[in-house]
Amino acid sequence: MGRLLSKPLQGSLNLLILKTLSHGPLHGYAITNHIQQVSGDILQVEEGSLYPALHRLQQEGWISSEWAISDTNRRVRFYKLTVKGKKQLALEEDDWKQITAAVSKVLKFV
Repeated sequence: MGRLLSKPLQGSLNLLILKTLSHGPLHGYAITNHIQQVSGDILQVEEGSLYPALHRLQQEGWISSEWAISDTNRRVRFYKLTVKGKKQLALEEDDWKQITAAVSKVLKFV
C-alpha cells in the first residue's frame, strides 16, 4: 500500500468528483470514500476541500443536488452530474491526459 495523499495534484479534485458522480448520484461521504477506495487508499479528499469544491461545481452548473435519506437513515445531500457536467468531465479528462503525458515526458527526459 502506498502513501496516502490528502492533497491531490492541484486542479484534479474537480475531475475526481465529476468522474465519481458519472457513475450515479452520491452524498459527500460516499464521494470521498469512493475516491479513496478506487485509488487504493492513495488519495483522500478532506471535508474541508470536498464541500467547497461541490459548492463550486454546483455554481458552475456541472452538478445538482437534492436532500434525501441515506442507507443509514440520515438526511443527506445527494449530488449528481448534469448534462453540462458530463461535457465538462470530457474536457477535464482530455486536459488530464495531456498534462500527464507532458509530465511523463519531462520525467523520462535524460
